[in-house]
Amino acid sequence: MTEKTDVVLIGAGIMSATLGALLRQLQPDWSITMFERVDAAAPESSDPWNNAGTGHSALCELNYSPQQSDGSVDVSKAVDINERFQVSRQFWAYAVENGVLGDPSEFINPIAHVSFVHGADGVDYLRKRYEALARHPLFAGMEYIDTPDEFARRLPLMAKGRDFSDPIALNWSDRGTDINFGSLTKQLLAYLGASGVEIAFGNQVLDLDKQSDGSWNVRSRNTRTGTTRTVNAKFVFVGAGGYALPLLQKSGVAEIKGFAGFPVSGQFLRCTDPALIRQHNAKVYGKAAVGAPPMSVPHLDTRVIDGRPGLLFGPYAGWTPKFLKDGKLTDLVKSVRAGNVTPMLGVAASELGLVKYLVSELLKSPAGKVNTMEEFIPRADGHDWELITAGQRVQIIRRKGIGGVLELGTAVIAAGDGSVAGLLGASPGASTCVSAMLDVLQRCFPREYDEWTPKLKAMVPSLGVKLSDNQGLYSEVWDWTSKALQLNQAEAVVGGGASGNTPVPAGVAQS
Repeated sequence: MTEKTDVVLIGAGIMSATLGALLRQLQPDWSITMFERVDAAAPESSDPWNNAGTGHSALCELNYSPQQSDGSVDVSKAVDINERFQVSRQFWAYAVENGVLGDPSEFINPIAHVSFVHGADGVDYLRKRYEALARHPLFAGMEYIDTPDEFARRLPLMAKGRDFSDPIALNWSDRGTDINFGSLTKQLLAYLGASGVEIAFGNQVLDLDKQSDGSWNVRSRNTRTGTTRTVNAKFVFVGAGGYALPLLQKSGVAEIKGFAGFPVSGQFLRCTDPALIRQHNAKVYGKAAVGAPPMSVPHLDTRVIDGRPGLLFGPYAGWTPKFLKDGKLTDLVKSVRAGNVTPMLGVAASELGLVKYLVSELLKSPAGKVNTMEEFIPRADGHDWELITAGQRVQIIRRKGIGGVLELGTAVIAAGDGSVAGLLGASPGASTCVSAMLDVLQRCFPREYDEWTPKLKAMVPSLGVKLSDNQGLYSEVWDWTSKALQLNQAEAVVGGGASGNTPVPAGVAQS
């Protein structure tokens, strides 16, 4: 028999969990069913060890503020991403105050976000970036640092053994956060389950079939028993990470034509020495190598996972045709369609630098990976680190002219009638999840959206307003979210001391 539900959510990651929580608040009488192919919550891109957890707000990520041919720095994308991250902060603050989320220290902690460059050209670029961003309200308090003594005081692990005859510079912001998107997702799923949402783990969605009345039959298979099940839904959201593309293709909606995916795998070095972890308390992002995909920007990352500090360096890019970590080698080939062959071939022809970069990464030995880390940690010792595999990322290939373009970021794909939508792409996806899901609501539920607006403004007070144009409102929501999310301790925990022992974020147990 075909069961009926109002909404089907595919994937138990941060996107589906966020959309489910928003709908539960806006329309509590709607029935919701969620399908997840494995027996775990947030198993792929949202898992804390599969996700950098930066809380992307463009405070430190240099790929969001590129230098132009005339030498100027374009910060428009950085400002936009920061705006969208503020939307996420507001919803999380509302959710904490209204019992949707529990202890915020389990998923968000204050940490400095730092941009790092070396060499005369890099220092010149970073100074221009600072001058372009420091005047924006969303980047208030950003510092420009170019003296070895201050560098060593704040980043002792990175200073030891460094040859400061090579000039260095930092953009330093105390307003950053570390986010455990796995924990955040699990808290949202716990709320959904308690509110009556059916969460079907171990159920892989096989097909989406549109019915004559505009609804969708969603067919799934239980991965343990092999039994199949069909659920009819008025609305379907595909938040299946890298597998969103093939599922949207199976739906047959016209809007997915011309889109393709380029899978990129990644690895990180994870520190195993508590003494080293204590010497670094910041998220430090550098510049991507020539030809590297945007998501491969190197960074030395303080993490807070399960109440304990950790340290990651990476990513080291790799390649596999799989769209998920445990996907199939045929994923990429099966995603090829008549409508996306030309964009894929266009990207293949134009991205020779990317191909060269990926080949060099695949050939890199363990010792070579440690040597790469020496740009950040001059005295790096491979015995202090272990190699882990991160989540699979599928970057967007979109038709452009007669060819295609490889894009950074995420894109919401919605059918013209609003009956199905999905999310493609990667970074900074998780950090802008609330903004992306509000876009889904507005595009797929235009009639209901007007009725929902008062409730949405209670959850996101800046809805419809650019905070960068309204400094007073930004100050209000910043103070409110900082208090609700218990981030007011930020000033007390950022920066290092002369002794080299950096403080541990509030709420984190010291090892």
